[in-house]
Amino acid sequence: MYGKPHASTANRIAKRFKTDYNKGKGADVQTDRIAIEVEMAKTVSDAARQLQGHRKPVYVAGTNQEAVDKALQATERTTLARIVRIKVIWCS
Repeated sequence: MYGKPHASTANRIAKRFKTDYNKGKGADVQTDRIAIEVEMAKTVSDAARQLQGHRKPVYVAGTNQEAVDKALQATERTTLARIVRIKVIWCS
């Protein structure tokens, strides 16, 4: 659906947290404590929908620096950024 950069990043993050990459609806990587949504620059706007409803801290992981920059810009001055504490990480 999203391509190799998305899957590669999601798999690396999942491995780091000793869990599996969720290819279905919802966050791409989930543990008991956090939810992480992996996005490419062109899909950053999908992150809020995918992370909606989580009661734990949520994160957006960009597949590259451009995705990170767009995620930061998209969540700037939003209620979403304050309420669900969206943070952006980048996995190279």
